[in-house]
Amino acid sequence: MTEAEPLLDEVDPKAFITDKAYDADPLIEKLRERQITPVIPAKRNRRHPRKTSLSFYKKRNIIERFFVGLKQFRGIATRYDKLKATFLAAEQRKTI
Repeated sequence: MTEAEPLLDEVDPKAFITDKAYDADPLIEKLRERQITPVIPAKRNRRHPRKTSLSFYKKRNIIERFFVGLKQFRGIATRYDKLKATFLAAEQRKTI
């Protein structure tokens, strides 16, 4: 949460898609000042829940799955898997 604002100073996105952990009024106000659409679901304990485009929020899942896939195959990328059997097993998982 503390690093979101400094990172946003360096880019100019049209939307900011995150999970409920980033549901904080100061961050949302800064996003709106910069005309960035906040796509952040409201926490359960929020008194006045904001409306969120859930169809837009669902696209976040595609990005998360991409990074999970990268992390899964880091053994190949960093050459930790040097045995033929482990390399072939990872290749088979990739095609499934």
